[in-house]
Amino acid sequence: MKYSRLTKEQFEELHKEFVNFLATQSITAEEWSKIKKSQPEVAEQELDVFSDLVWEGVLNKAMYLEHISAKQMHLFSLRESDMHVVAVTIKSDINLTTKEGFQWLRENLMHDDVEFLQATKRYSEDKNLDKFKLIQQGAVITKGELYHFFDKLIN
Repeated sequence: MKYSRLTKEQFEELHKEFVNFLATQSITAEEWSKIKKSQPEVAEQELDVFSDLVWEGVLNKAMYLEHISAKQMHLFSLRESDMHVVAVTIKSDINLTTKEGFQWLRENLMHDDVEFLQATKRYSEDKNLDKFKLIQQGAVITKGELYHFFDKLIN
């Protein structure tokens, strides 16, 4: 498996898509039940293949990622051949993951305790795996509003 297996909740959300996936392999609901009972390792493989297909589709469409921690915000624009990151670092006792901390940042963008950095990094041979690793580290897929705001602010 290239990425990670979908959660039970994700599989439930994608039930129709999973049924269609099985159908493309000529596996009926009855056959699927038999496979789960008599060949659990084959069932596990099918779940993994489907998970990878879903992840591949999601990662192909992802255009922005955000990773916000107590002292830093990393805002990624996922471009065709590279990713651009705008990083915001807070050097004071402010926690960006709280409502109050984020409000403080909004009101104090030019404070000496706020530092902005930006960088561009080319993807490795597997662009989607690069994106997935960021998600595993806590980044979430977004529409890019924060990225655009801060990119415009510092450029």
